[in-house]
Amino acid sequence: MLFQIIRRSKTYDEHYAVLLAELTQTKNNLDSAYANFQNVVDPDLIDSYIYEVNAMQLRYKFLLGRLKQIEDSYAKNPLEVSGS
Repeated sequence: MLFQIIRRSKTYDEHYAVLLAELTQTKNNLDSAYANFQNVVDPDLIDSYIYEVNAMQLRYKFLLGRLKQIEDSYAKNPLEVSGS
């Protein structure tokens, strides 16, 4: 029983760390896409950066939601954190 709790907590920490790293990378990519969008004048590149900004925003929103799910599940019962 104790081993399962420790293993689940370790899995939780690993998933949380990976998601946090992905969120940070996505934020950096989003900042880069915004900067590129502001400095471009070619209409094709403008469209490209609009799509890139939208994609990064959706990815950021998704990752933020996943982190929130993990935090909420951990806050409810830290001894029964699932590996998902």
